[in-house]
Amino acid sequence: MKTIRKKSTAKKVPSRKDGIDLSEMEQGLRLLHDKLRREKKDEWNRVLPLEELIFDRWEKARFVKAKKGSSIYHMSYVFGNVQIGRNTWVGPFTVLDGSGGKLSIGDFCSISTGVQIYTHNTVDWAVSGGKAPYEKKDTTVGSCCYIGPYSVVAMGSKIGKCSIIGSHSLVSSDIPPYSIAFGTPARVVGRLEIRGRTVKKIYFKKEKKSPGH
Repeated sequence: MKTIRKKSTAKKVPSRKDGIDLSEMEQGLRLLHDKLRREKKDEWNRVLPLEELIFDRWEKARFVKAKKGSSIYHMSYVFGNVQIGRNTWVGPFTVLDGSGGKLSIGDFCSISTGVQIYTHNTVDWAVSGGKAPYEKKDTTVGSCCYIGPYSVVAMGSKIGKCSIIGSHSLVSSDIPPYSIAFGTPARVVGRLEIRGRTVKKIYFKKEKKSPGH
């Protein structure tokens, strides 16, 4: 009696024409990922995507000529003329757009996850069916600023030094130094007093509406 062999449903990983065995490459990547993930977990108690485990964020900062001590996550997009000062942290999923002008970020800034900072926009170009040109302006973030997660800084904006921008804000105008601002569009709602290590956040009182308003 003949034994009927069932055909395997497993997909065979093809070898490339240049002789590289893709299955071996995949296995090697998995082993590398497991090793690096365990090391990072043991040292820092954090679990990161493979790209962040492989690539050095301080090296990326040096590559774009950021100053000493700054770091830029691998999953950050950097375009055009971007200048970054000392000891600035640029988180993942960020966009630093210097394609329309000079984007300047000072020292000791924290550019949180998902922040987008632009020096151009294509609004008029889009609504005019391509007839109007792109708009382009320099954008500046002063030293010692905190930009909260998923905020957008529009082209031409200037954020003064030692300022806090709350998360999910749209900065479309100038923010004075030592300001606390948030919202869409961002509005200044307070100020900072900084003396050495002590940071005092002072929020402005809301004006009471008169009866009938």
